[in-house]
Amino acid sequence: MSAQSPTLPSVNPGAPSMKKRKRRKGNWSKFFHHPRAIAGLIILAFFVLLAILAPVLAPYNPQANIFIPLQPPSWQHLLGTTNTGQDIFSQFVWGAQTTLMVSLIGGGLSLIIGLLMGMYAGYRGGWIDGLLNSVSNIFLVLPSLALLIVIESYVKGTSPLIIGMIIGLTGWAFGARVFRSQTMSLANRDFVVAAKLSGMSDLRIMFGEILPNMSSIVATSLMYGCLGAMLAETGLAFLGYEGMSTSSWGVILYMADGGGAMLSGAWWWFVPPGLAVALVGTSFSLMNFAMDQITNPRLANSKRRRKSRVANSGT
Repeated sequence: MSAQSPTLPSVNPGAPSMKKRKRRKGNWSKFFHHPRAIAGLIILAFFVLLAILAPVLAPYNPQANIFIPLQPPSWQHLLGTTNTGQDIFSQFVWGAQTTLMVSLIGGGLSLIIGLLMGMYAGYRGGWIDGLLNSVSNIFLVLPSLALLIVIESYVKGTSPLIIGMIIGLTGWAFGARVFRSQTMSLANRDFVVAAKLSGMSDLRIMFGEILPNMSSIVATSLMYGCLGAMLAETGLAFLGYEGMSTSSWGVILYMADGGGAMLSGAWWWFVPPGLAVALVGTSFSLMNFAMDQITNPRLANSKRRRKSRVANSGT
């Protein structure tokens, strides 16, 4: 009597389990109902709307110096004028468009490069992992601001697109290390092994099986990438390495510093762009904190314990 081979349970390698899908959907639902995430989204949406409506909201040409210099805020000039008679509100509104565009391009490009480099290195391993990891380490040890200054000084006729691309091409290394380590931890999971045994291609495994399980990390990396790109652009402009013909919050701060706004008491010149940079940074931080609190079990459990203590103390 011949022994029968045991029947193996069927495995569906084409997608993560329904339980994982529901968990990810639940995480995003919690994110959009989290108080900190809502606050961050409201702040960011305000400045995005301001940037989109810049041609409508800006009453004057931001470069036109046709007004009385150093006028305080009034109904005619909501944020006053510069020392050369330019309307600061028009510069501020157009600056929102430039700064947020650079932030999105730089953060998005750094995310794409870091994701591709990190996932491919972590999934393939071997000499490919060693080579790509060495390239990432080189970019990690390079001083980013100094590298940006050198590249910016050699590039002529910069625009928000060019500046964003420069920032994205130099700021991807840290994200690549994070994605590499996460991919390495997922590459030997059962659903990935089952996908390999079914003959699924490497690209489908990486982007169809591994990437959906890193959605929260991708979102967090995009937030921090956009924040880093905005701060890098503001720093470059404040140091004078951005074309003065463009309007950005960093350029406004540079002109205010060069025009002696603090010495003359023209607070309306440097406070709005500085406050806007701080608020946008706060919005990204709030959203990232909310995402971390939702996806990190330790933070979620500590929050539940605090609520239970408060409830027990009340009773």
